[in-house]
Amino acid sequence: MIPTIFFIFSLLSLSHASLVVDFCVADYTAPNGPTGYSCKSPKDVTVDDFVFHGLNTSGTLNIFNSSVSLAFDSQFPGLNGLGITIGRLDFGVGGVIPLHTHPRASQQIVVIEGTILAGFVSTENVAYIKTLNKGDVMVFPQGLLHFQINVGDSNALAFVALGSSNPGIQTLDLALFKSDISTSIITATTLLDAAIVNKLKGVFGGSGLNYVVDHESVRNLEY
Repeated sequence: MIPTIFFIFSLLSLSHASLVVDFCVADYTAPNGPTGYSCKSPKDVTVDDFVFHGLNTSGTLNIFNSSVSLAFDSQFPGLNGLGITIGRLDFGVGGVIPLHTHPRASQQIVVIEGTILAGFVSTENVAYIKTLNKGDVMVFPQGLLHFQINVGDSNALAFVALGSSNPGIQTLDLALFKSDISTSIITATTLLDAAIVNKLKGVFGGSGLNYVVDHESVRNLEY
C-alpha cells in the first residue's frame, strides 16, 4: 500500500503547470495547439471528464510481447493543462518495452507484479540498469532512451507516471524500421547490414527499401 500512495503523490508532484483557473478540461472540438487543448466551457464540464477507465485491463500484447496503455490529454480530457500523464505496462513472459524516449517529460515506473529489468542511457553513453521487484520505483530523466524487460517467470505489470499531459513518445525500432527513411541511410548511419534492415522493415511495415543514397551528395552536405 505504501508504494502505491507514494506513487500517487509523486505523480501529482510531477506537474509543473501554474494554472490561473481551477482546471482546463480539453475541448476536443477545438484544435490542439503548442500549449495543449483549449478549455471546455465550465458549464459543459462533468465529473466524467476527470475519470479514465482505460487502464482497468491489459491491452493486446504486441510483437514485443508487451502492451502499453496511456492516458494522454488526447484520451483523458481532465489532464489537459495539469502536466501529468499515467500509463499501464503489461508484459508477457520475456516481454519488452523497447528503447524509447519521451521528449517532453521525465517518467517514473512502479512495479505492481513481477520482476522487471529497467534502465536508461545518459548523454554520456552510461547505462543505468536495475532489476525492479514488486513495489520498486525508478525514474527515467526527460528525453533519455530507456527500456523495460520482464525477466521473471510470470507476467508482469507496472504503472508509469510522466510529467506532462502530452509527453510524446518515440520508439527507436519504429523510428528506424517503421518509417520511410531509406535502407541505405540506415545502413550508412548505423553500420547495420542492409539485409537485416530490410528484414526489420518488413517486420514493422516500413518503406524506403529501394531508395539509394547518393554518397557524393552526402559528402558535400554542409553541417
